[in-house]
Amino acid sequence: MEKSLKRPALLAGVLIALIALPAVADATGYAALTSLATRVLIYGIAAASLNFVLGYGGMVSFGHAAFFGIGGYVVGILYQHYSLGEPLFGFIPGTNQLLITIPVALVISGLMAALIGALSLRTGGVQFIMITLAFAQMLFFLFVSLKTYGGDDGLIIRRANELPGLNMRDKQTVYYVCLAITVAFFFILWRIVNSRFGNVIVGLRQSEKRMAAIGLPAYRYKLMAFVISGMGCGLAGALMANFLRYASPDMIHWTKSGELMVMVILGGVGTLFGPLLGAAVFIVLESILASWTENWQLGLGLILLFVVLYTQGGVQGLGTRLFGRRA
Repeated sequence: MEKSLKRPALLAGVLIALIALPAVADATGYAALTSLATRVLIYGIAAASLNFVLGYGGMVSFGHAAFFGIGGYVVGILYQHYSLGEPLFGFIPGTNQLLITIPVALVISGLMAALIGALSLRTGGVQFIMITLAFAQMLFFLFVSLKTYGGDDGLIIRRANELPGLNMRDKQTVYYVCLAITVAFFFILWRIVNSRFGNVIVGLRQSEKRMAAIGLPAYRYKLMAFVISGMGCGLAGALMANFLRYASPDMIHWTKSGELMVMVILGGVGTLFGPLLGAAVFIVLESILASWTENWQLGLGLILLFVVLYTQGGVQGLGTRLFGRRA
């Protein structure tokens, strides 16, 4: 009974702390913490989406930044056509409404994930990694070449998307919106992971031949998982574009995929909340190390090496071993 109640109590405590964070940040004179926490929530969604196919499904994708960038560009392109009053393709009206841009970002990133996944999942191993990377880089160079949407300079979004009844110009409001979406996202992800579908995905990672032998269509299940994962990254990209009020090809570059993978490894591969913890550790370390030296990537690399060699499950695994035994 005590063990079963400990985890919900811990999650409730963390949620209360996140709700109180903006007020505490303002009271202590560290208002920038709210923006930092917003980035953590958004990257936590993206990293958890990648972890769904990487940690649970065993599909090492090095191109998930493509969906992250697509989500951001959906917001940026729709806003540009809204501000100019020119329909996209001559018949699709632009918009600055969050309740429209978020679903559109989910649909477009899901369709792109279906296309990329349908081709990439016919391979495996190193070939799968390289094909996902190649598709992401193709999209990167595509958006660099689109001068109408800023080219390599990116696309400025002068105002965050509007949400009825809320002031989306306020950073705290954006934070709370991102927090609510993050909570909903992880609840849905938890339900998926613990469903029959989630069990099949884990089974495919452990032995695809055995799952195929009992009559389960491995390709279809993996493709569906890839699409769900891509939609999650698209959601994160749309939120990031609203937060930064900017979308650029850097969101699609392979280095962004590398950052997401580092977050997953730091937090714990194949864990539900590990990627969110990894995103927090990555962003905090980036902020601290970057203030010390321009070569902050070296320090981060050494820390990542330590995590891989000695923590056996990332930050979440380390925390479980340190405090879980006391339960």
